[in-house]
Amino acid sequence: METIVRYWNNLQGIYLIPVVIFLSTIVFYIVANSLFKIVIKIIRSSIREIYVHYELMVWPFRLLVSLIALPLLLHYLPLTPDTRDLFNHSLLIIAIIGATWFIMRLFLLFEQFILQHYASKVRENESARKIATHVSLARKILNVILVLVAISGVLMTFDTVRQVGLSILASAGIAGVILGFAAQKSLTTLIAGIQIAITQPISIDDVVVLENEWGRIEEISLTYVVVQLWDQRRLIVPITWFIDRPFQNWTRTSSELLGTVFFYLDYAMQPETLRNELQRIVSSTPLWDRRVVKMQVSNITERSVELRALVSAVNSSDLWELRCFVREQLIEFIKSKYPGWLPKVTMDMEQGKLPGKE
Repeated sequence: METIVRYWNNLQGIYLIPVVIFLSTIVFYIVANSLFKIVIKIIRSSIREIYVHYELMVWPFRLLVSLIALPLLLHYLPLTPDTRDLFNHSLLIIAIIGATWFIMRLFLLFEQFILQHYASKVRENESARKIATHVSLARKILNVILVLVAISGVLMTFDTVRQVGLSILASAGIAGVILGFAAQKSLTTLIAGIQIAITQPISIDDVVVLENEWGRIEEISLTYVVVQLWDQRRLIVPITWFIDRPFQNWTRTSSELLGTVFFYLDYAMQPETLRNELQRIVSSTPLWDRRVVKMQVSNITERSVELRALVSAVNSSDLWELRCFVREQLIEFIKSKYPGWLPKVTMDMEQGKLPGKE
């Protein structure tokens, strides 16, 4: 009996505190997880117009909560010093990774919130597009910095790495030159990405023309830009392209544009009649923004007269539709009302003579 009592007392002295800590950790984990879900539900109900994936924070939060009591639990477990040091070192590395993961997910939620907030204004508002671009690029830059800091933190937990680092510092000049040559292209790309974020020659949802392709800026990263083309293809362009080469940005300061439609008619045509018809056509469609409508004789040749119709629209998509609409309506008007205005070739030969004969 005394042996059983003594064994029970020893068991309590060795394992009672770890068991209590373990059970408390489980209770704390359950309570914290429940509170976290309640907070997410409250935030989502209070901001109904903006949908953000708050569930992205669940697993990083659970990992950090699980790591709170584990060092204290290891302190009371009957482990050898080497084993305890190994576990503590592992927990430190996991904690660094978990904190980095949590902060990166927090940045992602912030980006989603900002982009959702400005989603309805992105196409019309230049400042909204700039804010969306700033937030997206800032998150990517901060993620790179966080990963570098986390890797450095993990490596610095090893004594051997710290000693190697001290020895490398002695030859930092040579190593810096070698790394500079090796990473020149990558550094140039990274600097170009930061420059794009600061100067912003392009923004999210800008309409651009490059390589004779029309499209919208869909994504801007630190190394490349994704352009969604008019036929839903994606053109992946290195970020340095927008620094080194010229390109067209149709929405740099405003989305409003002017477009032209050319017609080639006979000399018998009457420009004023076509001007009045052009005014009637554009006034009948909401595609025209009521800023500019003109019809001018832009050129003449020995066979026809070139007329240019100039119209305006609020954005490139409406302008394309408006140009097609004007072209179709004016052609139909000329064919039905004035078919004699269509270009034709007239041959005038002297009577009794054939071409090539005297």
